[in-house]
Amino acid sequence: MPGWELEEAAYGAGYAAVCGVDEAGAGPLAGPVYAAAVILPRGLTLPYLNDSKQVAEKRREALYEQIQKQALAWAVASVGAEEIDEIDILNARIRAMQMAIDGLGTPADYALIDGNRDHGSRCAIVTAHETVVKGDGRSVSVAAASILAKVSRDRFMTAAAAQYPRYGFDRHKGYGTQAHYAALEAHGPCPLHRRSFLKKWEAGRGEQG
Repeated sequence: MPGWELEEAAYGAGYAAVCGVDEAGAGPLAGPVYAAAVILPRGLTLPYLNDSKQVAEKRREALYEQIQKQALAWAVASVGAEEIDEIDILNARIRAMQMAIDGLGTPADYALIDGNRDHGSRCAIVTAHETVVKGDGRSVSVAAASILAKVSRDRFMTAAAAQYPRYGFDRHKGYGTQAHYAALEAHGPCPLHRRSFLKKWEAGRGEQG
């Protein structure tokens, strides 16, 4: 379960405002990639907080509200499908994370970044930071960020289902399920689809045609 060890080490190194940062939606065929940054009160305990993938949807929704109420600062940012296609998903993830850090009402002087990448070919984390592999299972701040990013993205995709009802975005949230590919076969891509993620599918479709 996530703890405070990484934050405490940063405080011990002289940093005062330590944020956790995580993203959601790097893998789907459609929709934006979201990122969140969160600064929590030192030592705060949030029951059931964990990596968002390990938390049931109803509990994620409850934690989302708790985190927003109790955090010293939080911010959510996203990069859409068109920009993902333009700069690639790694750069889009990094850009969204830095945008979230920059959006904090209380500036962070140190960031705990989930994963092992802090830059791409065009974007980089410029705030003082460290990368933390499986950080959403180790750091309470990163876990809180993972909840905000995941819930924000899921809500976006659920709303998108009303605009593009043929694709079932409320069910699969843009991931490459069998039903999603069937909808693509029947209707082709919509503006929310990441065309760079559909190249293999489109190539196979061309061969069949």
